[in-house]
Amino acid sequence: MARRMDITRLEERLSHLIRANDELSDIVATQADRIAQLERRVQMLMEREAGREAAEGGSVPLGDERPPHW
Repeated sequence: MARRMDITRLEERLSHLIRANDELSDIVATQADRIAQLERRVQMLMEREAGREAAEGGSVPLGDERPPHW
């Protein structure tokens, strides 16, 4: 009888862990999509700004150069 209770308790814990894992997996997938979207936007903005700098006759734009305050 005690053994059956232990198994039931383990099954309940396993069920909770599976649900938590599934929820975390969904969160990570959503964050990965959002990060990819933000990276595309940043790239687009960098290209747009490089085009503006080139049109204004500024120096050669280096999109991957870190700003001086880094």
